[in-house]
Amino acid sequence: MKHILGGIVVVDFSQVVAGPACTRLMAELGAEVIKVELAPAGDPSRLLPSARDGHSAYFIQHNQGKKGICVDPRQAEGLEILKALIAKADVLVENFSPGAFRRLGLGWDVVRALNPNLIMCSISAFGQTGPLSALPGYDFIAQAYAGVTSMIGEPDAPPALAGLVMGDVGTGITALATINGALFWRERNGGRGQYLDISLLDYYFFCHEMNIEVASLDGTVPTRNGSHHYNAAPLGIYRAPQGFIMIVTLQHQWPSLCQALERPDLLDNPRFIDIPARLENIVELTAIIEDWLQSQPDTETAVAKLEDARVPVAPILTVTEAMNHPHLLHRGTVRALDHPVLGQFKVPANPLRFSEGLPPPPSQAPMLGEHNREVLRQHIGIADDQLAALERAGVLVADERLA
Repeated sequence: MKHILGGIVVVDFSQVVAGPACTRLMAELGAEVIKVELAPAGDPSRLLPSARDGHSAYFIQHNQGKKGICVDPRQAEGLEILKALIAKADVLVENFSPGAFRRLGLGWDVVRALNPNLIMCSISAFGQTGPLSALPGYDFIAQAYAGVTSMIGEPDAPPALAGLVMGDVGTGITALATINGALFWRERNGGRGQYLDISLLDYYFFCHEMNIEVASLDGTVPTRNGSHHYNAAPLGIYRAPQGFIMIVTLQHQWPSLCQALERPDLLDNPRFIDIPARLENIVELTAIIEDWLQSQPDTETAVAKLEDARVPVAPILTVTEAMNHPHLLHRGTVRALDHPVLGQFKVPANPLRFSEGLPPPPSQAPMLGEHNREVLRQHIGIADDQLAALERAGVLVADERLA
């Protein structure tokens, strides 16, 4: 069976989320992903919760379907092993701080000489160039620099922290799109590899759907507006009989909302005639909508009436409610994993959908150094006695439970 990325070999030096999210999806598309962890401890996310008996659900979620090796590149033999792997690979992904991979002895000049056909993708907070590039950074740091954090929270309170790493995952998917484009380019242009510089800051800045042009054209500074959008109305979060719901109503959907509210008089009311008017009278409009919501027997009934009127609406679900929602379960958006130590737990599934070409979903992530012998024997041809010697010298490291 042919898979979307079948036959593509990826050497994955990435760790934590942004890089591993990219390479996990490459594994989900059928690529052979060899996760390289640096001895002795490997990917720091192996220590993140939820963890039990040395197994991290966090690590498992972001590294499903990969093979794993653990090598000490500070020893000459270890660096030569990595160079030999890179020479045979199609793609290399790393998300160390800019310059760290070069100091390891594997900068783009070295890598390109080893394998002119290789596509190397570096993922970082700020990119490989520019005044910020040398600084350490994570998702929320890039989010702050991108002007995104300033848009989250109540207007008269400090900015709020998002409860998930949208930038890490979004940047991982951006990296995947860029890598796949480079693979296509290579196919069309005689096997030429290239270097890809992907940053969280670039991704986050791209997420501004209107803020940048508003600031540029109108000379205003877009700011956070709490539960409601600052430039469209009604668009926001409203108190329902139980909990809260989200309503998004653009100009062409305003008559549908008035129909659902049984308030046709609002259509010709000059205070609500268009979006600017509704924004100017947002407090009164919010009260009208929430009064109607509170008059309903329950939130489910209110949502159903809005849906019947074709008003975009959703209940504000908790994480637990979302992962058990029939729609997400039907589409396989949530995936259940069975782990010998952690037991069964759920993780987000592959969001990339194809009518054909996907392999079966992966179920496991590698233990530290689990595939040392398999990978190095297959891809480099190292004999078993050499592998044993490398293990004794600490060049290759594996979880002691694999012995």
